[in-house]
Amino acid sequence: MIHEQAREILERLVGRVERVIVGKRTEIELAVVSMLSGGHILLEDVPGVGKTLLVRTLAACMGGSFGRIQFTSDLLPTDVTGVTVYQPQTGQFEFRPGPVHANFVLADEINRAAPRTQSALLEAMEERRVTVDGITRALPQPFLLLATQNPLEYEGTYRLPEAQLDRFLMRLTLGYPMPEQEIEMLSRGQEAAVEIKPVLVPEEMRYMQLQVRSVLVDDRIKKYLVSVADASRRHRQLSLGISPRGTLAWMGAAQAMAYYKGRTYVIPDDVKAVAESVLAHRIVLKSEAVLSGVHAEQAVADLLNRAEVPLFSHVPAAGGSR
Repeated sequence: MIHEQAREILERLVGRVERVIVGKRTEIELAVVSMLSGGHILLEDVPGVGKTLLVRTLAACMGGSFGRIQFTSDLLPTDVTGVTVYQPQTGQFEFRPGPVHANFVLADEINRAAPRTQSALLEAMEERRVTVDGITRALPQPFLLLATQNPLEYEGTYRLPEAQLDRFLMRLTLGYPMPEQEIEMLSRGQEAAVEIKPVLVPEEMRYMQLQVRSVLVDDRIKKYLVSVADASRRHRQLSLGISPRGTLAWMGAAQAMAYYKGRTYVIPDDVKAVAESVLAHRIVLKSEAVLSGVHAEQAVADLLNRAEVPLFSHVPAAGGSR
């Protein structure tokens, strides 16, 4: 598949999702970029704005196997990863895979489950495998977890641990639609969601993910990323800055954005376009900053405004570092 063909397929993918999710093109594009980077997505918003519908539509457009986990307070880790069951007919133990054994997994309302069950996803998210009864099993490739969660103020929710939040490449918020968009949504009804057909197969997505890794990242871009991360660790409003894993995730997302835009190299605009979605959930505000009404997104914007943006007078050379 040549680069132009990939761009055309990705445009069709975004357009098809837009038929169902009205007026949220930026959020859809970021979700596709996250998938191109091989990263997991956390959709955080109030109930009823289309989080689950967006995940189901993305999965339907990409074909492949699909698993759904409805997180509740009584959900057990084995309900996620799978369980070994004794078969009296054969006198042997048989492994029954859980819903996490799929290309695309919807973790619906992930913060309604207890921390023990949430932690069952850590190995799957980081290493693309699960271990049950001492046996490690690889997950299908590509493996992408798309989780939804309600704000913590809602009753019956648990805070996701920082270690798990850090494994989500992006946190996205849909928000309420504009009045004219909601009218269009009412006119469409549910028909668009029923008609969705795959745009590509998992093998094509996997191939694109491999291509994304070859997108050129100039050393000046890397210094820009590190300067922002380093400043976050000394920022007066933050008690926890961007980790090295966060910097790597940011670079990977910028590569995926460049690839989505049809380029073979990263420019500063790619870095900025994904910064808020990649970084805001990885930093922790000091209590006094929270009390004064500061949000993580504002802290990220402040970090970007203070950093010196690299300037390019020419296209980076193909022989540069990656």
